[in-house]
Amino acid sequence: MTDLVDGLALAELVIEKVRQEPTRSMFDYFTLPWVDGEPSPMGADELAEVRFPSGRPLSPSLRAWLAFDTSLFDRFGWFDENGDLAPRTLAELVADEYGEPWTEVYAPVAGGFPECFLLPGGSDSRRVLTVGEPDATGEYPVLALDIDDMPFVGLMYPGFDVYLAETAGLLKLEFESYTSLAEDPRYLRRMHQHGKNYFGGDVCYEYPFD
Repeated sequence: MTDLVDGLALAELVIEKVRQEPTRSMFDYFTLPWVDGEPSPMGADELAEVRFPSGRPLSPSLRAWLAFDTSLFDRFGWFDENGDLAPRTLAELVADEYGEPWTEVYAPVAGGFPECFLLPGGSDSRRVLTVGEPDATGEYPVLALDIDDMPFVGLMYPGFDVYLAETAGLLKLEFESYTSLAEDPRYLRRMHQHGKNYFGGDVCYEYPFD
């Protein structure tokens, strides 16, 4: 475990660990290698120029990961045929992952999430990086998306940095609910900042959305 709780340094620790065994599975409940074969880094010149279609910059942890490997994101549909970042709206992601009937359910809130990228993890639920206003560390939040019981979308991780570290086993986090890190002293400031930026001061939207 590590005492570092966020940011580029945390992502670099994960990369150091993954580099030792890049094809090991990210999860113990299904097999998904961190790296597809050998690491495939984004070139330094391209990385220096890349931004999201909205014009927003990569977060520090995303930039560090792309400098190490692109294959994970490529497997989850982050790039178009030209190799450019190709986000989906939340409505598009819901339609692709759950089917068209769910787009109508999520329509009242989907407009607040115009740039989304699928991340591995969950079973019926999904992990989604959404790009908008970053927090004080420059990171964008990772959401949980779930249609089991009642449709739900909410903050799960304050950034890709913490998602990486928890998935790699460098951080042990307790989740009584998807939004538990909003009460964790290490992350509550970041989570509440994202709550103001993405959820009108709350940490999630629950059905019925209005």
